[in-house]
Order: sequence, then C-alpha cells, then structure tokens
Amino acid sequence: QVHLVESGGGLVQAGGSLRLSCAASGRTSSLYSVGWFRPAPGKASEFVGTKTWSDDKTYYADSVKGRFTISRDNAKNTVYLQMNGLKPEDTAVYYCAARSWGSRLSTDSREYNHWGRGTQVTVSS
Repeated sequence: QVHLVESGGGLVQAGGSLRLSCAASGRTSSLYSVGWFRPAPGKASEFVGTKTWSDDKTYYADSVKGRFTISRDNAKNTVYLQMNGLKPEDTAVYYCAARSWGSRLSTDSREYNHWGRGTQVTVSS
C-alpha cells in the first residue's frame, strides 16, 4: 500500500506562486508514476501533470504548460508541484495520485490507484 499526503496549498494573488508537496510512504518502490489532478466544471477530475517516479519524464496539461513544474526529492520520497503565474481559474483542490503500474505516462485519473486527500489552492484576482 502507498500513502500520499499533500500540503502547501493556500491563498495567493493572481500572478503569484505556490509549491505543493506530495509526501509518499509505504511501497513507493512499486510506483511507476505520480500525477496531479484537480476538479473542473463538468469533469470529475482534470489532469494537471504527471512524472515518472524513477526518472524525469513529465507531461503537462496545455492549460498549465510553461507555468507548472513537477519534480521529486528522492531522499524525501516527496513530489512537488511548483505553480508559477497562477490565475484565478487555477483555483481548486489539488490531488496527488500515483500509479503502481504502467509503461507510459497517463492523463486518465482512472489509471491511478493511490490518492491523497487534496490541498486547497485559491487564487484571487
């Protein structure tokens, strides 16, 4: 089993930055990738970005490309979502998710089998 805990959310003005953390514990050696998702109107879960657990492959949604970056601190088993140039439409609860299998990065939330409880990000205009 893998346990994920997000932190780092908060209130920020438009144009500002936040760094979200996702601390992973348990059988992390079994993980293939980690992703970030947020709810969106008409969608249960909107893909934000993803990164392979063991190397540096990443993929981002067009809406955040160039503004958001995913990285990992191997020693701390923690994945970060650095969010710059925040916009009011980025306001959401952000969820960290992980996959224990795969051969390619996925944008489909249904393919992730471990989830954190989320952290709120609010961007004021």
